[in-house]
Amino acid sequence: MEFPSLSHHGGTRGVTGSCHQLHLGPSTSLLVDCGLEQGGEAAPGTDTSSLGFDVQGIEALVITHVHLDHVGRIPALLAAGFRGPILCSEPSARLLPLVLEDAYRLSISSEPAQVARYIDFIRGLIVPLPFGQWHAVVDRPGLICRIRLQRAGHLLGSAYVECDMQHGQANTRYVFSGDLGACGNPLLRPVQPPERADVLVLESTYGDRLHPHAGDRRQRLEGAIDRALADKGTILIPAFSLGRTQELLYELEDILHRKALLGIAGPGPDGDPVDWSQLPIILDSPLAQRITSVYRDLHEYWNEEAKARLAEGRDPLGFSQLISVDTHARHQQVVNYLKSTGRPAIVIAGNGMCSGGRIVNYLKAMLEDPRHEVMFVGYQAKGTPGAVIQACEGAEGFVQIDLDGRMYEVKAKVMTLSGYSGHADQAALVGFAAGVQSAPTAIALVHGESRAKTALTAALLRQMQARGWATQVQIAR
Repeated sequence: MEFPSLSHHGGTRGVTGSCHQLHLGPSTSLLVDCGLEQGGEAAPGTDTSSLGFDVQGIEALVITHVHLDHVGRIPALLAAGFRGPILCSEPSARLLPLVLEDAYRLSISSEPAQVARYIDFIRGLIVPLPFGQWHAVVDRPGLICRIRLQRAGHLLGSAYVECDMQHGQANTRYVFSGDLGACGNPLLRPVQPPERADVLVLESTYGDRLHPHAGDRRQRLEGAIDRALADKGTILIPAFSLGRTQELLYELEDILHRKALLGIAGPGPDGDPVDWSQLPIILDSPLAQRITSVYRDLHEYWNEEAKARLAEGRDPLGFSQLISVDTHARHQQVVNYLKSTGRPAIVIAGNGMCSGGRIVNYLKAMLEDPRHEVMFVGYQAKGTPGAVIQACEGAEGFVQIDLDGRMYEVKAKVMTLSGYSGHADQAALVGFAAGVQSAPTAIALVHGESRAKTALTAALLRQMQARGWATQVQIAR
Protein backbone atom coordinates (compact mmCIF):
# COMPACT_ATOMS: atom_id res chain seq x y z
CA MET A 1 0.00 0.00 0.00
CA GLU A 2 1.20 3.50 -0.85
CA PHE A 3 0.89 6.28 1.70
CA PRO A 4 -0.99 8.44 2.32
CA SER A 5 -4.14 6.51 1.43
CA LEU A 6 -7.81 6.43 2.36
CA SER A 7 -10.25 3.86 3.61
CA HIS A 8 -13.92 4.54 4.30
CA HIS A 9 -15.86 2.96 7.16
CA GLY A 10 -19.16 4.70 6.45
CA GLY A 11 -20.69 7.49 4.43
CA THR A 12 -20.49 5.47 1.22
CA ARG A 13 -23.90 3.73 1.30
CA GLY A 14 -25.91 6.95 1.61
CA VAL A 15 -25.99 10.20 3.57
CA THR A 16 -25.19 8.93 7.07
CA GLY A 17 -22.38 7.13 8.89
CA SER A 18 -19.43 9.30 7.80
CA CYS A 19 -16.14 7.76 8.94
CA HIS A 20 -12.89 8.09 7.00
CA GLN A 21 -9.43 6.81 7.86
CA LEU A 22 -6.39 8.59 6.48
CA HIS A 23 -3.46 6.16 6.54
CA LEU A 24 -0.20 8.04 7.01
CA GLY A 25 1.99 4.95 7.20
CA PRO A 26 1.84 1.19 7.85
CA SER A 27 0.79 1.69 11.49
CA THR A 28 -0.17 5.35 11.71
CA SER A 29 -3.50 6.94 10.76
CA LEU A 30 -6.05 9.63 11.51
CA LEU A 31 -9.78 9.08 11.75
CA VAL A 32 -12.03 11.84 10.43
CA ASP A 33 -15.50 11.46 11.98
CA CYS A 34 -16.98 8.30 13.45
CA GLY A 35 -20.65 8.48 12.57
CA LEU A 36 -23.68 6.30 12.88
CA GLU A 37 -25.60 4.94 9.90
CA GLN A 38 -29.26 5.78 10.29
CA GLY A 39 -32.60 4.79 8.80
CA GLY A 40 -32.68 2.41 5.84
CA GLU A 41 -28.95 2.92 5.25
CA ALA A 42 -27.97 1.07 8.40
CA ALA A 43 -26.52 -2.36 7.72
CA PRO A 44 -28.17 -5.28 9.53
CA GLY A 45 -26.99 -5.33 13.14
CA THR A 46 -25.48 -1.85 12.90
CA ASP A 47 -25.80 0.14 16.13
CA THR A 48 -23.68 2.19 18.50
CA SER A 49 -21.90 -0.97 19.68
CA SER A 50 -20.49 -1.93 16.27
CA LEU A 51 -17.34 -0.41 14.81
CA GLY A 52 -16.08 -2.72 12.08
CA PHE A 53 -12.40 -1.71 11.90
CA ASP A 54 -9.20 -1.91 13.94
CA VAL A 55 -8.33 1.10 16.09
CA GLN A 56 -4.63 0.27 16.44
CA GLY A 57 -2.41 3.09 15.24
CA ILE A 58 -5.14 5.76 15.09
CA GLU A 59 -3.33 8.84 16.41
CA ALA A 60 -6.41 11.05 16.77
CA LEU A 61 -10.08 11.36 15.93
CA VAL A 62 -10.92 14.60 14.12
CA ILE A 63 -14.57 15.68 14.28
CA THR A 64 -16.01 17.89 11.54
CA HIS A 65 -19.23 18.52 13.50
CA VAL A 66 -21.36 16.86 16.14
CA HIS A 67 -24.37 15.40 14.33
CA LEU A 68 -24.81 11.73 15.23
CA ASP A 69 -24.17 10.58 11.68
CA HIS A 70 -20.65 11.96 12.22
CA VAL A 71 -20.05 11.16 15.92
CA GLY A 72 -22.54 8.42 16.86
CA ARG A 73 -20.00 5.57 16.84
CA ILE A 74 -17.63 7.25 19.30
CA PRO A 75 -18.87 4.93 22.12
CA ALA A 76 -17.89 1.93 19.97
CA LEU A 77 -14.53 3.55 19.19
CA LEU A 78 -13.83 3.95 22.91
CA ALA A 79 -15.04 0.44 23.68
CA ALA A 80 -12.55 -0.85 21.09
CA GLY A 81 -9.72 0.78 23.04
CA PHE A 82 -9.19 4.18 21.40
CA ARG A 83 -7.75 6.65 23.91
CA GLY A 84 -6.32 9.32 21.63
CA PRO A 85 -7.39 12.94 21.46
CA ILE A 86 -10.72 14.00 19.95
CA LEU A 87 -9.85 17.12 17.95
CA CYS A 88 -12.65 19.55 17.08
CA SER A 89 -13.49 23.23 16.90
CA GLU A 90 -14.11 25.22 20.07
CA PRO A 91 -17.92 25.34 19.62
CA SER A 92 -17.99 21.61 18.85
CA ALA A 93 -16.07 20.99 22.07
CA ARG A 94 -19.01 22.55 23.94
CA LEU A 95 -21.67 20.72 21.95
CA LEU A 96 -20.18 17.23 21.64
CA PRO A 97 -20.71 16.20 25.30
CA LEU A 98 -24.38 17.24 25.10
CA VAL A 99 -25.00 15.19 21.97
CA LEU A 100 -23.15 12.12 23.24
CA GLU A 101 -24.81 12.32 26.66
CA ASP A 102 -28.25 12.31 25.06
CA ALA A 103 -27.34 9.37 22.81
CA TYR A 104 -25.84 7.47 25.75
CA ARG A 105 -29.00 7.91 27.82
CA LEU A 106 -31.18 6.67 24.98
CA SER A 107 -29.11 3.72 23.79
CA ILE A 108 -26.89 2.56 26.65
CA SER A 109 -27.86 3.72 30.15
CA SER A 110 -29.71 6.55 31.86
CA GLU A 111 -28.22 5.78 35.29
CA PRO A 112 -26.94 9.21 36.45
CA ALA A 113 -23.60 8.14 37.91
CA GLN A 114 -22.76 6.03 34.85
CA VAL A 115 -23.71 8.86 32.48
CA ALA A 116 -21.61 11.33 34.47
CA ARG A 117 -18.54 9.05 34.38
CA TYR A 118 -18.90 8.57 30.65
CA ILE A 119 -19.22 12.29 29.90
CA ASP A 120 -16.29 13.16 32.19
CA PHE A 121 -14.23 10.62 30.28
CA ILE A 122 -15.27 12.13 26.94
CA ARG A 123 -14.42 15.64 28.12
CA GLY A 124 -10.96 14.44 29.11
CA LEU A 125 -10.25 13.43 25.49
CA ILE A 126 -11.61 16.52 23.75
CA VAL A 127 -9.01 19.00 22.47
CA PRO A 128 -10.62 22.25 21.21
CA LEU A 129 -8.85 23.86 18.25
CA PRO A 130 -9.30 27.45 17.03
CA PHE A 131 -10.42 27.88 13.44
CA GLY A 132 -7.69 28.70 10.95
CA GLN A 133 -4.67 27.56 12.97
CA TRP A 134 -2.42 24.59 12.19
CA HIS A 135 -2.13 21.89 14.84
CA ALA A 136 0.55 19.16 14.77
CA VAL A 137 -0.89 15.66 15.19
CA VAL A 138 2.16 13.59 14.19
CA ASP A 139 5.73 14.91 14.29
CA ARG A 140 8.40 12.28 13.94
CA PRO A 141 11.42 11.71 11.66
CA GLY A 142 10.19 11.19 8.12
CA LEU A 143 6.53 11.99 8.90
CA ILE A 144 4.82 15.21 9.88
CA CYS A 145 1.05 15.66 9.83
CA ARG A 146 -0.72 18.88 10.72
CA ILE A 147 -4.44 19.67 10.59
CA ARG A 148 -6.32 22.92 10.29
CA LEU A 149 -10.05 23.45 10.80
CA GLN A 150 -11.97 25.92 8.64
CA ARG A 151 -15.59 27.00 8.98
CA ALA A 152 -17.99 24.79 7.01
CA GLY A 153 -21.23 26.73 7.57
CA HIS A 154 -23.33 23.63 8.32
CA LEU A 155 -24.00 24.32 11.99
CA LEU A 156 -22.25 26.12 14.82
CA GLY A 157 -18.71 24.77 15.08
CA SER A 158 -18.86 22.73 11.88
CA ALA A 159 -15.55 22.53 10.06
CA TYR A 160 -13.85 21.10 7.06
CA VAL A 161 -10.48 19.55 7.80
CA GLU A 162 -7.21 20.26 6.02
CA CYS A 163 -4.58 17.56 6.59
CA ASP A 164 -1.09 18.54 5.49
CA MET A 165 1.47 15.71 5.40
CA GLN A 166 5.23 15.74 4.91
CA HIS A 167 6.66 12.33 3.95
CA GLY A 168 10.39 12.86 3.56
CA GLN A 169 10.56 15.36 0.69
CA ALA A 170 6.96 14.86 -0.46
CA ASN A 171 4.16 17.16 0.71
CA THR A 172 0.51 16.17 0.27
CA ARG A 173 -2.68 17.85 1.44
CA TYR A 174 -5.99 16.05 1.93
CA VAL A 175 -9.18 18.02 2.61
CA PHE A 176 -12.29 16.46 4.19
CA SER A 177 -15.33 18.62 3.57
CA GLY A 178 -17.49 17.19 6.36
CA ASP A 179 -20.95 18.64 5.71
CA LEU A 180 -20.82 21.97 3.91
CA GLY A 181 -23.57 24.44 4.72
CA ALA A 182 -26.00 26.02 2.30
CA CYS A 183 -25.46 29.61 1.21
CA GLY A 184 -27.25 32.19 3.31
CA ASN A 185 -27.38 30.43 6.67
CA PRO A 186 -28.90 33.15 8.87
CA LEU A 187 -26.57 32.53 11.83
CA LEU A 188 -23.27 31.37 10.41
CA ARG A 189 -20.43 32.87 8.42
CA PRO A 190 -20.10 31.77 4.77
CA VAL A 191 -17.80 28.97 3.64
CA GLN A 192 -14.46 29.86 2.07
CA PRO A 193 -12.92 27.18 -0.21
CA PRO A 194 -9.54 25.68 0.77
CA GLU A 195 -6.44 27.24 -0.72
CA ARG A 196 -5.13 23.82 -1.71
CA ALA A 197 -6.38 20.24 -1.90
CA ASP A 198 -4.42 17.47 -3.57
CA VAL A 199 -7.17 15.03 -2.61
CA LEU A 200 -10.65 16.31 -1.70
CA VAL A 201 -13.12 14.07 0.12
CA LEU A 202 -16.39 15.83 -0.70
CA GLU A 203 -19.92 15.34 0.58
CA SER A 204 -22.67 15.02 -2.06
CA THR A 205 -25.98 15.10 -0.15
CA TYR A 206 -27.56 17.57 -2.60
CA GLY A 207 -25.24 16.93 -5.51
CA ASP A 208 -28.19 16.57 -7.88
CA ARG A 209 -30.19 19.73 -7.09
CA LEU A 210 -30.21 23.47 -6.55
CA HIS A 211 -31.85 25.08 -3.53
CA PRO A 212 -34.67 27.60 -3.88
CA HIS A 213 -34.01 31.17 -2.82
CA ALA A 214 -34.10 31.69 0.95
CA GLY A 215 -36.82 34.30 0.55
CA ASP A 216 -39.16 31.65 -0.89
CA ARG A 217 -38.92 29.54 2.24
CA ARG A 218 -39.78 32.54 4.43
CA GLN A 219 -42.90 33.25 2.37
CA ARG A 220 -43.98 29.62 2.57
CA LEU A 221 -43.35 29.57 6.33
CA GLU A 222 -45.47 32.69 6.78
CA GLY A 223 -48.17 31.15 4.61
CA ALA A 224 -48.21 28.00 6.75
CA ILE A 225 -48.55 30.11 9.89
CA ASP A 226 -51.49 31.95 8.33
CA ARG A 227 -53.14 28.58 7.61
CA ALA A 228 -52.59 27.46 11.20
CA LEU A 229 -54.18 30.65 12.51
CA ALA A 230 -57.14 30.25 10.17
CA ASP A 231 -57.62 26.53 10.89
CA LYS A 232 -56.97 26.79 14.63
CA GLY A 233 -54.36 24.12 14.04
CA THR A 234 -50.85 23.23 15.10
CA ILE A 235 -47.84 23.22 12.81
CA LEU A 236 -45.69 20.25 13.79
CA ILE A 237 -42.06 20.63 12.78
CA PRO A 238 -39.94 17.50 13.32
CA ALA A 239 -36.56 19.14 13.70
CA PHE A 240 -33.08 18.04 14.57
CA SER A 241 -32.05 19.47 17.92
CA LEU A 242 -28.76 20.75 16.59
CA GLY A 243 -28.54 23.32 13.81
CA ARG A 244 -31.94 23.21 12.14
CA THR A 245 -33.85 24.09 15.31
CA GLN A 246 -31.72 27.16 15.98
CA GLU A 247 -32.03 28.30 12.35
CA LEU A 248 -35.81 27.95 12.53
CA LEU A 249 -36.03 29.88 15.80
CA TYR A 250 -33.92 32.66 14.32
CA GLU A 251 -36.22 33.00 11.30
CA LEU A 252 -39.42 32.73 13.35
CA GLU A 253 -38.20 35.49 15.65
CA ASP A 254 -37.55 37.71 12.64
CA ILE A 255 -41.00 37.03 11.16
CA LEU A 256 -42.70 37.78 14.49
CA HIS A 257 -40.55 40.88 15.00
CA ARG A 258 -41.49 42.31 11.60
CA LYS A 259 -45.17 41.48 12.08
CA ALA A 260 -45.14 43.28 15.42
CA LEU A 261 -43.45 46.35 13.92
CA LEU A 262 -46.01 46.49 11.11
CA GLY A 263 -48.98 45.63 13.33
CA ILE A 264 -49.95 42.77 11.03
CA ALA A 265 -52.49 40.19 12.20
CA GLY A 266 -53.22 36.80 10.71
CA PRO A 267 -56.62 35.74 9.34
CA GLY A 268 -58.91 34.16 11.91
CA PRO A 269 -61.43 31.36 11.26
CA ASP A 270 -64.37 33.80 11.10
CA GLY A 271 -62.56 36.42 9.08
CA ASP A 272 -61.53 38.35 12.17
CA PRO A 273 -57.81 39.07 12.52
CA VAL A 274 -55.75 36.95 14.89
CA ASP A 275 -52.84 38.57 16.66
CA TRP A 276 -49.52 37.02 15.65
CA SER A 277 -48.13 38.12 19.00
CA GLN A 278 -50.36 35.53 20.69
CA LEU A 279 -48.99 32.62 18.63
CA PRO A 280 -46.86 30.37 20.87
CA ILE A 281 -43.66 28.86 19.48
CA ILE A 282 -43.20 25.67 21.51
CA LEU A 283 -39.77 24.08 21.72
CA ASP A 284 -40.41 20.59 23.06
CA SER A 285 -36.99 19.00 23.26
CA PRO A 286 -34.74 19.12 26.33
CA LEU A 287 -31.68 18.49 24.15
CA ALA A 288 -32.62 21.28 21.73
CA GLN A 289 -33.07 23.62 24.68
CA ARG A 290 -29.60 22.84 26.04
CA ILE A 291 -28.05 23.21 22.60
CA THR A 292 -29.88 26.49 21.99
CA SER A 293 -28.47 27.78 25.28
CA VAL A 294 -24.94 26.94 24.06
CA TYR A 295 -25.67 28.66 20.73
CA ARG A 296 -26.65 31.79 22.64
CA ASP A 297 -23.47 31.64 24.73
CA LEU A 298 -21.33 31.27 21.60
CA HIS A 299 -22.71 34.29 19.76
CA GLU A 300 -19.13 35.40 19.01
CA TYR A 301 -19.17 32.69 16.30
CA TRP A 302 -22.34 34.07 14.68
CA ASN A 303 -22.23 36.10 11.48
CA GLU A 304 -22.32 39.89 11.50
CA GLU A 305 -26.05 40.21 10.77
CA ALA A 306 -26.98 37.92 13.65
CA LYS A 307 -24.66 39.75 16.04
CA ALA A 308 -26.20 43.05 14.94
CA ARG A 309 -29.63 41.84 16.08
CA LEU A 310 -28.21 41.16 19.51
CA ALA A 311 -26.75 44.66 19.56
CA GLU A 312 -30.26 46.01 18.87
CA GLY A 313 -31.49 44.34 22.04
CA ARG A 314 -33.23 41.45 20.29
CA ASP A 315 -32.76 37.83 21.37
CA PRO A 316 -33.13 35.70 18.21
CA LEU A 317 -32.95 32.41 20.14
CA GLY A 318 -34.77 33.45 23.32
CA PHE A 319 -37.72 35.68 22.34
CA SER A 320 -40.86 36.20 24.44
CA GLN A 321 -43.21 33.94 22.45
CA LEU A 322 -40.83 30.99 22.75
CA ILE A 323 -42.07 28.42 25.26
CA SER A 324 -39.73 25.61 26.34
CA VAL A 325 -41.21 22.32 27.49
CA ASP A 326 -38.89 20.38 29.77
CA THR A 327 -40.49 17.50 31.69
CA HIS A 328 -42.31 14.59 30.09
CA ALA A 329 -45.41 15.35 32.17
CA ARG A 330 -45.50 18.90 30.85
CA HIS A 331 -44.96 17.55 27.33
CA GLN A 332 -48.01 15.30 27.61
CA GLN A 333 -50.09 18.21 28.94
CA VAL A 334 -49.15 20.31 25.90
CA VAL A 335 -49.98 17.47 23.49
CA ASN A 336 -53.42 16.98 25.08
CA TYR A 337 -54.11 20.72 25.19
CA LEU A 338 -53.29 21.32 21.54
CA LYS A 339 -55.24 18.25 20.47
CA SER A 340 -58.39 19.23 22.33
CA THR A 341 -58.47 23.02 21.86
CA GLY A 342 -58.56 25.37 18.92
CA ARG A 343 -55.43 27.22 19.92
CA PRO A 344 -53.04 27.64 16.98
CA ALA A 345 -49.39 26.97 17.73
CA ILE A 346 -46.06 26.03 16.22
CA VAL A 347 -44.33 23.03 17.77
CA ILE A 348 -40.69 22.18 17.14
CA ALA A 349 -39.91 18.75 18.54
CA GLY A 350 -37.35 16.00 18.00
CA ASN A 351 -36.52 13.84 16.36
CA GLY A 352 -36.11 15.10 12.86
CA MET A 353 -37.02 11.85 11.08
CA CYS A 354 -39.97 10.98 13.37
CA SER A 355 -38.35 7.67 14.36
CA GLY A 356 -38.62 8.44 18.07
CA GLY A 357 -38.65 11.29 20.54
CA ARG A 358 -41.46 13.62 21.50
CA ILE A 359 -42.61 14.40 17.97
CA VAL A 360 -44.15 10.91 17.83
CA ASN A 361 -46.69 11.73 20.55
CA TYR A 362 -47.75 14.86 18.68
CA LEU A 363 -48.12 12.86 15.47
CA LYS A 364 -50.25 10.23 17.20
CA ALA A 365 -52.50 12.95 18.56
CA MET A 366 -52.81 15.11 15.45
CA LEU A 367 -52.06 13.19 12.24
CA GLU A 368 -55.71 12.22 11.83
CA ASP A 369 -57.01 15.80 12.16
CA PRO A 370 -56.93 17.99 9.00
CA ARG A 371 -56.68 21.17 11.10
CA HIS A 372 -53.02 20.41 11.70
CA GLU A 373 -49.98 20.44 9.45
CA VAL A 374 -46.69 18.54 9.45
CA MET A 375 -43.86 20.64 8.08
CA PHE A 376 -40.58 18.98 7.11
CA VAL A 377 -37.50 21.16 7.08
CA GLY A 378 -34.85 18.46 6.88
CA TYR A 379 -33.81 15.37 4.97
CA GLN A 380 -35.87 12.22 5.64
CA ALA A 381 -33.81 9.04 5.28
CA LYS A 382 -35.39 6.11 3.51
CA GLY A 383 -37.18 3.74 5.84
CA THR A 384 -38.00 6.33 8.51
CA PRO A 385 -41.56 7.33 9.52
CA GLY A 386 -40.72 10.85 8.43
CA ALA A 387 -40.07 9.68 4.88
CA VAL A 388 -43.43 7.86 4.84
CA ILE A 389 -45.32 10.93 6.06
CA GLN A 390 -43.42 13.21 3.69
CA ALA A 391 -44.50 11.00 0.77
CA CYS A 392 -48.12 11.89 1.65
CA GLU A 393 -47.59 15.49 0.53
CA GLY A 394 -50.09 16.13 -2.23
CA ALA A 395 -51.26 12.49 -2.20
CA GLU A 396 -54.85 11.59 -3.06
CA GLY A 397 -56.90 10.09 -0.21
CA PHE A 398 -55.52 9.02 3.13
CA VAL A 399 -52.32 7.11 3.74
CA GLN A 400 -51.73 4.95 6.80
CA ILE A 401 -48.54 4.97 8.83
CA ASP A 402 -47.34 2.70 11.61
CA LEU A 403 -46.35 4.58 14.77
CA ASP A 404 -45.34 2.38 17.69
CA GLY A 405 -47.30 -0.59 16.37
CA ARG A 406 -50.59 1.19 15.61
CA MET A 407 -51.78 2.43 12.24
CA TYR A 408 -52.75 6.10 11.85
CA GLU A 409 -54.33 7.78 8.86
CA VAL A 410 -52.49 10.86 7.62
CA LYS A 411 -55.26 13.45 7.32
CA ALA A 412 -53.17 16.41 8.45
CA LYS A 413 -51.67 18.63 5.78
CA VAL A 414 -48.08 17.78 4.86
CA MET A 415 -45.53 20.15 3.38
CA THR A 416 -41.79 20.26 2.82
CA LEU A 417 -39.87 23.49 3.24
CA SER A 418 -36.80 22.48 1.25
CA GLY A 419 -35.12 25.87 1.49
CA TYR A 420 -34.02 25.04 5.03
CA SER A 421 -31.46 22.51 3.93
CA GLY A 422 -28.31 22.55 6.01
CA HIS A 423 -26.29 21.21 3.07
CA ALA A 424 -24.70 22.95 0.12
CA ASP A 425 -26.41 22.36 -3.22
CA GLN A 426 -24.73 21.25 -6.42
CA ALA A 427 -23.57 24.74 -7.39
CA ALA A 428 -22.02 25.37 -3.97
CA LEU A 429 -20.32 21.97 -3.91
CA VAL A 430 -18.82 22.54 -7.36
CA GLY A 431 -17.79 26.05 -6.32
CA PHE A 432 -16.06 24.69 -3.21
CA ALA A 433 -14.09 22.14 -5.27
CA ALA A 434 -13.23 24.63 -7.99
CA GLY A 435 -12.27 27.32 -5.50
CA VAL A 436 -8.85 25.83 -4.79
CA GLN A 437 -5.93 27.61 -6.44
CA SER A 438 -4.53 24.60 -8.28
CA ALA A 439 -6.01 21.38 -9.65
CA PRO A 440 -6.71 18.59 -7.16
CA THR A 441 -5.35 15.22 -8.19
CA ALA A 442 -8.54 13.48 -7.10
CA ILE A 443 -11.98 14.16 -5.65
CA ALA A 444 -13.70 11.33 -3.76
CA LEU A 445 -17.47 11.68 -3.30
CA VAL A 446 -19.05 10.48 -0.06
CA HIS A 447 -22.19 11.11 2.00
CA GLY A 448 -24.84 11.04 -0.72
CA GLU A 449 -27.38 8.89 -2.50
CA SER A 450 -26.21 7.20 -5.71
CA ARG A 451 -28.20 9.58 -7.93
CA ALA A 452 -26.73 12.66 -6.21
CA LYS A 453 -23.18 11.33 -6.52
CA THR A 454 -23.63 10.52 -10.20
CA ALA A 455 -25.01 13.98 -10.97
CA LEU A 456 -22.30 15.72 -8.96
CA THR A 457 -19.60 13.66 -10.68
CA ALA A 458 -20.79 14.93 -14.07
CA ALA A 459 -20.99 18.55 -12.84
CA LEU A 460 -17.53 18.40 -11.32
CA LEU A 461 -15.98 16.86 -14.43
CA ARG A 462 -17.52 19.62 -16.58
CA GLN A 463 -16.05 22.26 -14.27
CA MET A 464 -12.64 20.59 -14.09
CA GLN A 465 -12.49 20.25 -17.88
CA ALA A 466 -13.54 23.88 -18.32
CA ARG A 467 -10.57 24.89 -16.20
CA GLY A 468 -8.20 22.56 -18.02
CA TRP A 469 -7.72 20.38 -14.93
CA ALA A 470 -7.14 16.63 -15.21
CA THR A 471 -8.73 15.94 -11.82
CA GLN A 472 -10.10 12.44 -11.32
CA VAL A 473 -13.59 12.31 -9.75
CA GLN A 474 -14.57 9.03 -8.17
CA ILE A 475 -17.35 7.73 -5.98
CA ALA A 476 -15.88 6.36 -2.76
CA ARG A 477 -16.58 2.73 -1.95
